[in-house]
Amino acid sequence: MTAKIKKIIPHLWYNKEAKQAAEFYVSVFPGSNITGHASISDTPSGNVEIVSFELSGNPFMAISGGPLFRFNESISFMVYCDTQEEIDYYWEKLTEGGQEQNCGWLKDKFGLSWQIVPSEMDRMMSTNDKAQLKRVTEAMLKMIKFDIRTLEEAYQGER
Repeated sequence: MTAKIKKIIPHLWYNKEAKQAAEFYVSVFPGSNITGHASISDTPSGNVEIVSFELSGNPFMAISGGPLFRFNESISFMVYCDTQEEIDYYWEKLTEGGQEQNCGWLKDKFGLSWQIVPSEMDRMMSTNDKAQLKRVTEAMLKMIKFDIRTLEEAYQGER
C-alpha cells in the first residue's frame, strides 16, 4: 500500500537558536510568520524548544536540540529571485553575520546554507547550446553573489 504524503516539511536542528532563527527568517521573507512554539523539558537532549513557521507560504520546523548535529553544505535552500534588487536584498539580509561563498551560495549566521539565484538560471543552464552553456558557466564560476546582467550577457554571447 502506498500512503499519500500530504506535505514534506524541512525540520532544522539548532543547538539553542531555533526560536531566534525562525524569528530572523520570518523577518527576511515577506508573507512569513511563526505558526507555533513549544518548550519541552526533560528530553534525552535536555530542555528543547520546537518552533513551526512559514517562509513565503512554505512550512518549516526548527528544534533547539543541543550541539549533537551541525548544518553543512550538503543541504541548502534555493531562493529564486526575479530581479537584481531581490538578489541584493536576500544576499544582504542572509549574509549579515554569516559567510559569503562562491556561485550564489552563502551561510547565514546560524550556519544554514542558502543559494540566492536568478529565476532565469534554470533556463540558462538547461540550454542545448554548448557554447552558451560554457559562457554562462564560466561567468557563474567567477561570481560570489550573482549578477543577473552579467549572466544574461554571457547567455546571449555579449561577453
